[in-house]
Amino acid sequence: MALLLGLLGGLGAWELYRMARQLGIEAMDVVGIAIAAAIPLYAALDRLGVLQSPAAIAAVVFIALLGMSLWARGVGGRPLESVAVTAFGAVYAGGMLTFGFLLRHHRFAVTAEAGTALVLFPIVLTWASDIGAYFVGRAIGKAKLMPAISPGKTRAGAVGALVVTVLAALAYNTWVLRPMAQLTLAPMIVVIFGLVVSVAAQVGDLFESMLKREAGVKDSSHLLPGHGGILDRLDSIYFVLPIAYLVLNRLLVAAPR
Repeated sequence: MALLLGLLGGLGAWELYRMARQLGIEAMDVVGIAIAAAIPLYAALDRLGVLQSPAAIAAVVFIALLGMSLWARGVGGRPLESVAVTAFGAVYAGGMLTFGFLLRHHRFAVTAEAGTALVLFPIVLTWASDIGAYFVGRAIGKAKLMPAISPGKTRAGAVGALVVTVLAALAYNTWVLRPMAQLTLAPMIVVIFGLVVSVAAQVGDLFESMLKREAGVKDSSHLLPGHGGILDRLDSIYFVLPIAYLVLNRLLVAAPR
């Protein structure tokens, strides 16, 4: 799983640097892509106890990135923009996905089935949010949500996404999370979790649309024919996984047997 997330993170970082180049910003592509791909592997090594001082290693990598800008860009190469975009691309494309690995190997997930059920929880809710927004928006959506960023998004669709996600969260908690993982959330917490995930999914979608608007591109790349790029497919997931991990890490409890 860490290898898969690393691959997706590296490809996502490449797409982001590609969009930044449309704005005249030359990120340190090779370094940023390598860091984005390495972050999930870093998390896997940390879990195995291979890394003794993960925070110190992260600090050294960041300092090395700053130092490399002296030779790679210099004053004329807009080093501040280069370092900022390089670091952002690595954290956004690789770091955010790493929370999927952390969910899969959550301390409460004692079996492979439990880990799978836990990591799929926010992903399924993200799909539910997209489905709710699409169908409700098409049925009754008129007022635009943010037309300057995403003309297709409507306010009615945003509300529909919230409702469908909450219903999906209640169903998943009862019929998947409890029997497969022996884990559960209180009903009110499930409702809140569904709302938070839907908001995060919609914000993530809009954020990636904003990046593309600024870069003047329709899709982040053409890696997936007919579907755009990695960032286009995972835009909501980037925001959902960290939020889901933070919420579940504090509120998840073992289900009564």
